[in-house]
Amino acid sequence: MDPQEGSGPKSAAGPGLELVFAGTPEFAATQLEALLQARRHRVLAVCTQPDRPAGRGHRTQFSAVKEVALAHGLPVWQPAKITAPLIKAIADLNPDLLVVAAYGLIIPQALLQLPRHGCLNVHASVLPRWRGAAPVERAIAAGDKTSGISIMQMDTGVDTGPVLLQKTCAIGPQTTGDHLRSQLARLGAEGLLETLELLAAERPLTARSQDQQAACWAPKLRREEARIQWHQSAPSLERMIRAFFSANTVHTQGHDGQPIQIHAARCVAGAGPAGQVIAANARDGLVVATGRDALQLIRLQVAGGRAAPATALLNGRLRWLRPGQRLAGSPTTARPAAPA
Repeated sequence: MDPQEGSGPKSAAGPGLELVFAGTPEFAATQLEALLQARRHRVLAVCTQPDRPAGRGHRTQFSAVKEVALAHGLPVWQPAKITAPLIKAIADLNPDLLVVAAYGLIIPQALLQLPRHGCLNVHASVLPRWRGAAPVERAIAAGDKTSGISIMQMDTGVDTGPVLLQKTCAIGPQTTGDHLRSQLARLGAEGLLETLELLAAERPLTARSQDQQAACWAPKLRREEARIQWHQSAPSLERMIRAFFSANTVHTQGHDGQPIQIHAARCVAGAGPAGQVIAANARDGLVVATGRDALQLIRLQVAGGRAAPATALLNGRLRWLRPGQRLAGSPTTARPAAPA
């Protein structure tokens, strides 16, 4: 279901559920909006992370989930940690279910076992692959051809609970982290509403245990990961640029220390010392050697400017770039190329 269309399930049976929703970023806000637009189940209250400073001005910013909740007049709780007072407040509401999507806080056992139907999590991967905080970015960077969402019955582990429903989608050669995240948010909304409809109708749900041996971890992105390492192969770097786009944009530096963000690139034939500029002209654009093959940098952004085609910047703020120069992140000694 497209949550913007506001159409609920076609065949509703039994009364709707009363639930508490917990989530923080845009991915979770899509799930909450879908629940509200469907008008099938009642959201009693919303939990989201505390307001935090963001942007260049470090102004306090509400989470995407809080924005949706306030727009619909819902009570909003923003604890830094889930403690006894919050658990009691939720218990007083007597919800049928707690729905969690990218909340970012650990749910203790006392809260997991409180609602009649327990706690469901909408996770942005096909579990057990990519448990953890950054499943979207890790899937693209690893070269996965498919991704998807899992509706999971939560337990005390991190994304380890039994899976109730899954939906999949393709990861294409141009898919960025932003694009895949939006696609999975819509899939998650569909899957969540389907699962809630089965619960409301008291129909049995098959909970499938995860294969622990097949699990892999998707840790939170670290700032240093976005610093490009030119000794890696061109395919792996191109995937990383797409995966990290907007979340933690990949960057390098020129010989003068000027930071250069890389918004888009493609693999091309080319050879040379890793990190060395092979071409920098209007015809070929900006081409840089990697540990295997080369990258043509298509769209860039320099400090104080907007993202622009590399060819335009080569005639402007990057006109100092010349073939033979080395970019920061270039190895000072030879290293083996990373696998594709």
